[in-house]
Amino acid sequence: MQEFVQVCLELAKEGFERSEVPVGCVVVKDGVVIGKAHNRVEELKDPTAHAEMLALREAMQKLGEKYLYGCEVYVSLEPCPMCAYAMVLARVERVVFLAVDEKYGAVMSRFNLLDEPYFNHRVKWEYLPIEEARSLLKEFFRKRRISNT
Repeated sequence: MQEFVQVCLELAKEGFERSEVPVGCVVVKDGVVIGKAHNRVEELKDPTAHAEMLALREAMQKLGEKYLYGCEVYVSLEPCPMCAYAMVLARVERVVFLAVDEKYGAVMSRFNLLDEPYFNHRVKWEYLPIEEARSLLKEFFRKRRISNT
């Protein structure tokens, strides 16, 4: 698991360097990375180009399937509603996130979509607090506030 957390953090740093919200995501099946991405919303001018969405798409293309049965997702920030529900639709087995998103988090902070009993699939989840993920986000938004003044 630590290996995938590290890849996730490296992807978040790559996003940070490209002036994207520093979120990295890795999709793993049977211990092998099959999808990975960082946010590319600004680069692609696409509000859906979140790290999770891009990594899920890459994983599905690699498998040639629309479902990601048996896959785990590691992401540096708690998924938003769009990304959390995409994981439900993709039938992801489990998601592990490293920092909470108190404003838009859809797993435990603002909403609890993955615990919703009415969905046809339940994604297991784990919050694994990693200070580096939180501090990278804080630094990104601090710099953004300074540049906007």
